Amino acid sequence: MRWKVGNVTITKVVELETIGHTRFILPLAGREDILRLPWLIPHFATAEGRLKMSIHALVVETPTRRIVVDTGLGNDKKDRTVPTWNDRHGPFLDNLTAAGFPPDSIDTVLCTHLHVDHVGWNTRLVGGRWVPTFERARYLFGEREYAYWRDHSTEPDKAAIFADSVAPIVEAGKADLIASDARICEEITLIPTPGHSPGHVSLHIRSGGEEGLLTGDVAHHPCQMAHLDWSSTADSDPQQSPQTRRELFSRFADREVLVIGGHFDAGHIKRDGDAFKFIAAAS
Repeated sequence: MRWKVGNVTITKVVELETIGHTRFILPLAGREDILRLPWLIPHFATAEGRLKMSIHALVVETPTRRIVVDTGLGNDKKDRTVPTWNDRHGPFLDNLTAAGFPPDSIDTVLCTHLHVDHVGWNTRLVGGRWVPTFERARYLFGEREYAYWRDHSTEPDKAAIFADSVAPIVEAGKADLIASDARICEEITLIPTPGHSPGHVSLHIRSGGEEGLLTGDVAHHPCQMAHLDWSSTADSDPQQSPQTRRELFSRFADREVLVIGGHFDAGHIKRDGDAFKFIAAAS
């Protein structure tokens, strides 16, 4: 799928799609609750109330940059807690190349945060070593986010993620640690959006009089726009994340801003009573 924001093009390259099986991440999102939100169907949920989600990368092309935002799960990664995420051997890089983005054409990789499903293709296994997948790119990690996971990846699964998908980038001299409100290029500025993780960031795009917002995991699914208090089980601060959702969605609601999630497709945020709804955009 591909969208335009002024002179910026955003292309979604999917690694994994799911329908249902999402209660482990959004336990409050029961089918009856979803069916009470008819605007979710058919783009974001099925007629039976099952959520549609994906793990994907977003390739952002500006007039001067080619940026991969978040890199999915990766291949050959071990010690993942979700069975379908463990020791994968998928065609993501082939799909990325087929979409027009061979790895050596990427000049920037930006991770909204350093969770397992957003850093996996930072590296690939070559000769028993983890090496940068995007050899010509600089990798941008939030300074606060990086420091947190460097110091708190003590559980085996967290340690594995940091060791195989983050540390090798730093060791290769490819990482730049940036502020959570950094300006990446003329068209893209970061917005600090903590809650899901301590240093989580979203991307604000402005080009040719148009605006876009890449939310990362501020919300895993548009149902959280209607239920701001439905925090993900992966949120590091489930009290902060609803506040962040309200602040971010309030800022961009009822405007012609193209919004794309870390696990869902593009749309526009509309106010709906004391919360919000999400209207799917054409691709």
